[in-house]
This record gives sequence, C-alpha cells and structure tokens, in this order.
Amino acid sequence: MTQLVIKETRELILAGEIAKAEAHLVVIAEQEGDHALVEVLDEMAPKDVLAVIREYDASKESVVSLVLSPEQFVQAIVLERQYGEPLEKYVPRLRNTMNAVMHRSPAACAEVLDCLVEHDDGVRVLADYFTDHYDSLLTLAYHGVFEADNDLEKAFTPKSAITWDAERVDELDQGLEIGDAIEMVRVRMSRSEVADSDWMETAWVLRHEFSDTFELLVIEIQDRLNRAAEAARMPLPESAEPGVPKLDEDEEESAI
Repeated sequence: MTQLVIKETRELILAGEIAKAEAHLVVIAEQEGDHALVEVLDEMAPKDVLAVIREYDASKESVVSLVLSPEQFVQAIVLERQYGEPLEKYVPRLRNTMNAVMHRSPAACAEVLDCLVEHDDGVRVLADYFTDHYDSLLTLAYHGVFEADNDLEKAFTPKSAITWDAERVDELDQGLEIGDAIEMVRVRMSRSEVADSDWMETAWVLRHEFSDTFELLVIEIQDRLNRAAEAARMPLPESAEPGVPKLDEDEEESAI
C-alpha cells in the first residue's frame, strides 16, 4: 500500500500536479490516520517531500507540514538551493516553507533547529533564511536586541545586504573574538516580545538555545557581507554607453 501511494504521488509530482500530489497524501491521513502519512513521508525521497512542502500556502494549513518530522523536513529543505531560483523568489519561499514547520508549535522551532544544525549545510541554509535581515542579526549578536534603539517595528523592515560593511565588522572584532563578544552580551528581549512565527522568533531561539551555531551563523553572515562589500567596490567595465562594451582601437578598426 505504502509503495503504491509513493509511486502515485511521484507520478503526480513529475507531471507538475503538486496540489493533487498533496491532496493524495492528505487522503492517507484522513483515511488511515496521521501515523500512516508519517510512514509514507518517511519512505518518500526527500526531493519529492520538498516538491510538496515548498508549495506551502500560508492561507491554509498543510497536513503534510503539520506531521512532517524534523528529520524528514531537514533532509528535504537542504535541497531547496538546487532549484536555482532567483534570490528574490528563493528566499521568501525558503522562509515560508521553514516557518510552516518550525512555528507549527512553540516547541517545533527548537526541534527543527536541533536537526538542522547537525547538517553540513545547516548554517548556510540559516544564512539564506535570514537574508534581508543581516543587520538585525548582527545587532542581536552584539547588542542583545534587533535594533540598537530597541525599535522592534523597524526590525521588520528588510535591510540592505551590505549595510554592515567590512570596516564596521573589523571594528567590532578588534580585541575580541566573535564568540567572546557575543557571549558577553545578554539578550534583552523575551520570546513573547518577538513571537512573530517568523525570522525574529527563529533568531531568538537560535541565540538562546543554539549559541554555538548562532556564532557560526554570525561568522557566515559577516563573510557574506564582506564579499558583498568587496563586490560593490569593484569598478564597472568602461563602456561608451551603458550596457555597450567598449572596443579597443584595433577592434574598432577591424569592425569597420
């Protein structure tokens, strides 16, 4: 029975009928119980599980996301990068998919993070998840709040990826290792104050319960910001007109 369900679900996914594939799985839960669906998901290939959960619609609950175990979820979500979507599509989809599972209950966030931090790509996935909020993550690390002026409303506004440039990062690191600097800072917010079922609450749990991984995440973020700052400082190729390559004199003559 399980193998038949998996085969039929796989065929629907390959045909691009993701909604029908999810509905097919929901029928299993309705007819045989959540435990039966969990068994099916456990036998499905992670890429097939991801194909279903990445189409998560925030306007309605997904039975699959509700019963998916942290281990099953992590095996699937680390494959999201392989879709190769543009950043502006990839990040919101990744965040929505992760939030649907991590914030389905108060305990779920720590359970998922516990599995994710053990994966080789865990820190990179988290860095992707927090894209647009690097400023706030670094402020949390070094000041204990998401905004230095403690204005939490501003924290919801996405920040430029290169706001924290290399010089500011160097200033923070002078005389202190990153881990030491973070360890000296006490978080000045309770979880209830940032309980948005989104990136802020995820960051709070990560900072409180997975301090070692949080430090690795800060290092990853600072590395990304350094590279972004360097790329921003690189001169653009000279050209006679915007978007038109400039030819050398010899090339101009040969073109004529």
